[in-house]
Amino acid sequence: MIIAVDAAGGDYYPKNPVTGGLAALEERQDLSILFIGPEDVVKKELNEHKYPKDRVDVADAPEVIGMHESPAQAVKTKKNSSIVRGLGVHAQGKANAFVSAGNTGALMAASAFALGRLEGVIRPSIATVYPNIRGMSLMIDVGANLEVKPEMLHQFGTMGDIYAREVMNIETPRVALLNVGEEEEKGTEILKQANQLLQGLPNFIGNVEGRDILYGNADVFVCDGYVGNILLKFGETIPSAFEHILLKEIERQQLPSDQISLISNLLKKAFEPFDYQRVGGVPFLGVNGVSLVGHGGSSTTAMKNMILSAARMVEEKVNKKIVASLN
Repeated sequence: MIIAVDAAGGDYYPKNPVTGGLAALEERQDLSILFIGPEDVVKKELNEHKYPKDRVDVADAPEVIGMHESPAQAVKTKKNSSIVRGLGVHAQGKANAFVSAGNTGALMAASAFALGRLEGVIRPSIATVYPNIRGMSLMIDVGANLEVKPEMLHQFGTMGDIYAREVMNIETPRVALLNVGEEEEKGTEILKQANQLLQGLPNFIGNVEGRDILYGNADVFVCDGYVGNILLKFGETIPSAFEHILLKEIERQQLPSDQISLISNLLKKAFEPFDYQRVGGVPFLGVNGVSLVGHGGSSTTAMKNMILSAARMVEEKVNKKIVASLN
């Protein structure tokens, strides 16, 4: 299995993508890595490591799409960028998946253009894992589609259900629709119709509210990209905001250093589930390929885990199962 890795994506390229890719090779002997990026830069970084040369290759992509560039414009004008070339390699069948910690909008646009949609999919979506007191749940969509139709929400639930089973190892995922109330008649007309469509899923548990997310009262939370993106960004601030509040109270109480150290360690442990490095990256579900995007600040560990998630999507034939469920 060959995973193409954007070696020019994220805030810490090429070091973290390269080091993370090599770490993934150590965990899975059946993997090979194709690094996409400025060849001289990537090879210089590779020379700093010992690695199985028969399982690593480099494809030159001299252009880099910056994190703040216009996605549509960058994809059109930078044909030799690591994102465009990497997805092109994947679309040609020379790699089984593509992962990047680069510009999310550019990766989404390039994925839709280079890979196209799976048969039966109305619109691809972005799914992300969301921590809760029981473990991890999946939220879909978190930014690809700000406006949706009921049929799209139904498809999000179907695709999220399959991903939760096959990649997150949740045997029977509980699928729920985020709404302003639990009753079927609550919400907009779109949400009411979506609720009716989702009832066709055997494991649909109905509407849930925002308060159900952190308590893990569902495994797949279905919503439009507008709501999902707000919740995603809100969730990212929970650890730092809580730490800020707690530190202010510690300062006010003038606690001794040993108690401060104990509280700090407990806090760090408690918020481990919110660490994006554990998951690495999130998939664009519904595209005719395997494309994952990671946080711009992705560490070596995050890159490794994103590559391993992509490999799992390939081996579990997630896309084939999505097509079979929608047609």
